[in-house]
Amino acid sequence: MGKETLKFVIVGHVDHGKSTLIGRLLYDTDSLPEGKIEEIKQICEMLGRDLEFGFILDNLEEERDQGITIDTTQTWFRTPNRDYVIIDAPGHVEFVKNMITGASQAEAAILIVDVNEGVQEQTKRHSYILSMLGLKQVIVVINKMDLVNYNKKRFEEVKENLLSFLKDINIVPSEIIPISAKEGHNVAKKSEKMKWYSGPTVLEALSKFKTHKENVEKPLRFAVQDVYKREKRIIVGMVESGILKVGEDVVVLPSKEITKIKSIEEFMKENVLEAQAGKATGIVTENKVFVDRGNIICEPNQLPKITNSFKAHVFWMSKDPLKNKERLNLKLSTQESAVSVELIKIWDSSSLKEIKNKDQLENRQVAEVLIKSDKPIVIENFNNIEELGRFVLERLNICAGGIITENGG
Repeated sequence: MGKETLKFVIVGHVDHGKSTLIGRLLYDTDSLPEGKIEEIKQICEMLGRDLEFGFILDNLEEERDQGITIDTTQTWFRTPNRDYVIIDAPGHVEFVKNMITGASQAEAAILIVDVNEGVQEQTKRHSYILSMLGLKQVIVVINKMDLVNYNKKRFEEVKENLLSFLKDINIVPSEIIPISAKEGHNVAKKSEKMKWYSGPTVLEALSKFKTHKENVEKPLRFAVQDVYKREKRIIVGMVESGILKVGEDVVVLPSKEITKIKSIEEFMKENVLEAQAGKATGIVTENKVFVDRGNIICEPNQLPKITNSFKAHVFWMSKDPLKNKERLNLKLSTQESAVSVELIKIWDSSSLKEIKNKDQLENRQVAEVLIKSDKPIVIENFNNIEELGRFVLERLNICAGGIITENGG
């Protein structure tokens, strides 16, 4: 077994020091490619500047653009206990789209705030998105403490202001840490300059976060992607949660037909007895049941909800507004259906002000909606099983992402 990996995202205002913090984390955990730091030191010397940790990220990104590394959105670093992946959140619209479509599932977040500038509109917008996405594991870092001479009073002011805002949107950060990413204070090492702060460093706070491995402990949800008819009829799909086991009874939803798992089929492998959450695999059932793409196979005693209507929060990402009760296409896991979207409440994602008397949803606005589907949909509350609790809405392209906040409508 390898070490577990925690995926997290760093969000906040564009100039509040995200790149510098990432560079510092890579540097302090010895996670940079060999020779990289010397190369960046030379660049900084040529420019007559101190070593700037933001350059580390810029430099790695340049290499990525030239195709030297494969992944464009993930940065790795390691500690003795755990591996970490920093998921890049370029713009908040892209981040929401990626999170909701499952392209990059952050399990935790660091919200970064500049101690000089304090809480900005972008800080609020990004915080709101964390709340909307149900991200419960959040730490706040108040950065650039070196610029205020490590002043405790200024830190407390920004902290109070931020906490009163976060309380309104139901985010309770586990830690609020004063740091200087540039100077390395309270990132990987405790700061001598801020002895008034007795809490953990950023790395210590990250080490307390839980990873998604507990998906295995949740009820079985197997999303059917396709059915191949060869010498055997193989149902292929993704184990979204729980464990698929040979010999166990299962229910096919929404039809509610019951069958048994006869075998698990994997390429070049024989006698596979189980497949865990996160695994794409194939199954053969004991008796012939009708199964199609979009069906969800579950264990009989812990069923999700099957419904034609549910409430959700959606984040609108199209320049063309959504009209009240407009018909769109919904995609949820492997399920697809035509739906109508009824607007219940609309608010601005940066100011969080409710927008009154609106019969349409504009770009970057958020709404509570009632979704009515033409056919039964298998759903979960997003906080229970994310894969069946998040969805996208499409016209021709993706125009909104959403999460299911309560089952049924």
